[in-house]
Amino acid sequence: MRAKIVAGNWKMNKTLEEGLSLASEVVNMVADEVSGDVKVVLCTPSIYLHAVGKLVSGKVSLGAQNAYEKESGAYTGEVSPAMLATVGVKYVILGHSERREYFGETNAQLAERVNLVLKQGQTPLFCCGETLQQREKGIHLDFVKQQLTESLFHLSAEQIAKVVIAYEPIWAIGTGVTASKEQAQEMHALLRAHLASKYGQVAESISILYGGSCKPDNAQELFACKDIDGGLIGGASLKARDFVDVIKSF
Repeated sequence: MRAKIVAGNWKMNKTLEEGLSLASEVVNMVADEVSGDVKVVLCTPSIYLHAVGKLVSGKVSLGAQNAYEKESGAYTGEVSPAMLATVGVKYVILGHSERREYFGETNAQLAERVNLVLKQGQTPLFCCGETLQQREKGIHLDFVKQQLTESLFHLSAEQIAKVVIAYEPIWAIGTGVTASKEQAQEMHALLRAHLASKYGQVAESISILYGGSCKPDNAQELFACKDIDGGLIGGASLKARDFVDVIKSF
């Protein structure tokens, strides 16, 4: 059975004090209110990981928003998966659309990052998705499949089973626009079929999360879709009540 996962991506938000307060609220509310086997991940700014790592417990794990593709060296400002492991990071977001757009991250770079994250025993939260322009041109299906092929298809079946995919309709991030449940399910099913073309039945065990303006008022219908196994949550993860309500949508 596929893991149900809800990961909160704080992006570049919150002071340390605010972040610790938010993390503490989420951990306590999850412990009190969330039943079942859903996994919760808090992906904080890297500067807060050590402090938030001391607060997470139970169903809640620590996640990073990025990692570099080298283990160590003269790469000022970067953080390696090995360094993240020392502060308790269990999940690492890789290839978020904002990283691809603003920092020029490539599929080849991300393949190297996936390798190092897996080497540390961490779970990559690998992001893929298309722009509105690509969708309107009708090239969105091939574009997203290419992201998976170039960054993940070098992995063995045993390795790919440890990866979580996060589908981001870029046109629905931070815009208030959400893909319909039909649009979301269509893309998730396509991603799973593309994984199956390489890895066969293993694809059925891989969790695929939805990452486009998922909120308490639409999470339940999205999570009810056959191939949607949870969410990578942005704005709604910055308020404990909203985030926990999304988690409870299962």
